[in-house]
Amino acid sequence: MVFPTYIWILLLTALAISAIGFKKYVWFISLGYGFSIAGEGILMLILFGIDGKLTLGTVLCNIVMILYGMRLGGYLAYRELRKASYSKHMVGEIKEDVPFGVKIAIWITCALLYVLQVLSVFYRLSNESGSNVWVYIGTAIMFCGATLETSADYQKNMAKQKNPKRFVDTGLYRIVRCPNYFGEMLFWTGVFLSGIGAVTGWQWLPVALGYAGIIYVMFSGARRLEIRQNKNYGNDPEYQEYVKTVPILVPLIPIYSVEKHKWLVA
Repeated sequence: MVFPTYIWILLLTALAISAIGFKKYVWFISLGYGFSIAGEGILMLILFGIDGKLTLGTVLCNIVMILYGMRLGGYLAYRELRKASYSKHMVGEIKEDVPFGVKIAIWITCALLYVLQVLSVFYRLSNESGSNVWVYIGTAIMFCGATLETSADYQKNMAKQKNPKRFVDTGLYRIVRCPNYFGEMLFWTGVFLSGIGAVTGWQWLPVALGYAGIIYVMFSGARRLEIRQNKNYGNDPEYQEYVKTVPILVPLIPIYSVEKHKWLVA
């Protein structure tokens, strides 16, 4: 049966790509993340293309996933390797003296999560469910989420070039304080929805775990960012007004702070 074999191939791919984190700890969850998702998308096109199980909807879904992962991984690589100001700013924010055993555990955990995240698409292909309306709805939402995240990253870069010492509250940042994280959540919501009508029975358990896992990571990331911004801008009256009136992660949802939620640690 090829199904479990393909799962192992996906996992080995995620492990191989995310192993970049042994070079720099944070890369497990940044460069390793983006490029692992892209790699899994490419791999599913190859594996199920050989088997003749691809349909228009699943091809489009995987293409959007590949573009998303490559864009995210490329952006993070550029920021890490080319922007000295970012590297200087992050000194002391990220621990690098992590025991090797802990790195191994994080590497395996991250790779597992990256596989769980794409299972909606994988099960649609392995179950030979073809394309229904949900795969197109999911793909459209994925595209919107990826576009939102890309726009947010661009707007923040432009704003920081104009005024590096000021927090960003223009463009999408007028609506929500972490529009890039919201875009990512929207992307994975699309992936989750794309499995409706294809994922069956117990398969929903790992699919739900993958979705819940990345949502947790986004809230955890928002908490880390809030703590950092409070440290940098906490004495600025404009910043204080901004954080009291603009939701932190989801537009129109009046959640303005997650700093006190210590269980959001990742």
